[in-house]
Amino acid sequence: QRLKKIIAGLLGNTKRGFIVRTVGAGASKEDFQRDMQYLTDLWEDIRRKTEKSSAPALIHRESSLVHRVIRDHFSDEFRSIVVDDEQEYEGIVNIVNRFNPSLVKRVRLYNKKLPLFDDYGVSADLERALRQKVWLKKGGYIVINQTEALVAIDVNSGRFVGNSNSLEETTTKVNLEAVREIARQIRLRNLGGIIIIDFIDMDVKKNRMKVMSAFQAALAEDKTPTKILPFNDFGLVAITRKRVRQSLDRILGQPCAYCDGTGVTRSIRTVCYTIYEKLRRMLPSLEGTGEIVIHCHLDVSKFLRSDNKMILREMEELTSRNISVKTDSTMHIEHFDIVESGSWTGHE
Repeated sequence: QRLKKIIAGLLGNTKRGFIVRTVGAGASKEDFQRDMQYLTDLWEDIRRKTEKSSAPALIHRESSLVHRVIRDHFSDEFRSIVVDDEQEYEGIVNIVNRFNPSLVKRVRLYNKKLPLFDDYGVSADLERALRQKVWLKKGGYIVINQTEALVAIDVNSGRFVGNSNSLEETTTKVNLEAVREIARQIRLRNLGGIIIIDFIDMDVKKNRMKVMSAFQAALAEDKTPTKILPFNDFGLVAITRKRVRQSLDRILGQPCAYCDGTGVTRSIRTVCYTIYEKLRRMLPSLEGTGEIVIHCHLDVSKFLRSDNKMILREMEELTSRNISVKTDSTMHIEHFDIVESGSWTGHE
């Protein structure tokens, strides 16, 4: 109702139509007035180009990524916007001049030799945003695990011991520092859906309320719709955040080709026992009395040849054959070949 009233008042007798997007939920009348003026000017430009052009001709192109960022996010809340491309700089000045001329002075052209992202620490932030573990300034850390169903964030005290003998006070300080970083990482990584935070346990209710209050204040800076639920009986806090686009690690990354996105591979000992089980299944098909050769990854080969040759001896007792181990540096750590008397016998 508030939005309809604002738009109706600004339209007056004008017969043009405007769509108020979700991002305009908290916008002021002045914000809408500037945006409507910008859209009106843009429409007039399109009309003039249409009248002067002969088909086929391009009369309008969707704004570039830079211009969309300016349109959707640049406001009085920002001290400045810095760009390192002269052509983009001129384009930004033009677009800002249209929707809010008072902000033009905040657009700055960057011309230092050091890359812009390095100078402002953006590259380092992006690097940290792709890691699971994020260290806090006082020595604690948070671990972020993203799954298909939800995002789990765990808070740990790490190296932080505090200046107090009270474990409760130390725990509260770590949690209070963590809430600010968690809110920042949620925005930076664009995490959406259900987010579960496991804070370090606090026994005092007043401290839990303090942490919750600080968390709500930190999340208030987030423009994406977010709902936060209080501590449950297990000491967990749940957040629901609207999923507006893919998270940062999905955009900048891809599933690991080595572990197939699982994040783990079977241990060397497990692979060795898998080889043993494969040999046992092959017993009925083994022929002759020649040597059996196992081709495997370097680390698996080292383990089989180590002082603890128990598994290798068990394999020889199982098959009543001599078994040699050959290293293949191109093999995946979980893969191996079993060859009998110069012929291929089995592969896993």
